Amino acid sequence: MAKNLLIFTGNGKGKSTAAFGMAIRAAGHGQRILILQFMKADDSTGELVSLRDKLGIDIRLTGLGFVPKPGHPKYPAHKEAAQKAFAIACQAMQSGDYDLLILDEICGSVSSGLVDEAQVLEAVKGSRDDLNIVLTGRNATPAMIEMADTVTEMVPHKHALENGVPARIGVEF
Repeated sequence: MAKNLLIFTGNGKGKSTAAFGMAIRAAGHGQRILILQFMKADDSTGELVSLRDKLGIDIRLTGLGFVPKPGHPKYPAHKEAAQKAFAIACQAMQSGDYDLLILDEICGSVSSGLVDEAQVLEAVKGSRDDLNIVLTGRNATPAMIEMADTVTEMVPHKHALENGVPARIGVEF
């Protein structure tokens, strides 16, 4: 099992942001970082531009965006993309090339059926002991939570989008 597995989950805002804050901290210490974004596809978001272009962090968009329900004609493509990303994650867990591995939205990928929970748990258990791993996304499973060293649940109390405020540059993207 990884010496340090962290999960940021829940329905509130800030799961990816918390993980990216860890990436910034790790970069400040000269650590090697890989971020795989399992469900995101927009390569112009502020965090991606900052982490990749300004800080030189290896961040890869591997998803295809909004995931449709199983049975939708586009669902198999999303599943295939998630499987490819998970293969990259598994390789990274063993390679020795990284100190911090962030699997952004993998919890949602598991709950959507794109990635198998048992495979994720097995990969994390078999990862190098010196690797810090962060899993983000809604619906972290009880087994994931049990395995983790640190779990933070983001709980929404209020969100501007609910009051008709559109997504804002620098806040939501």
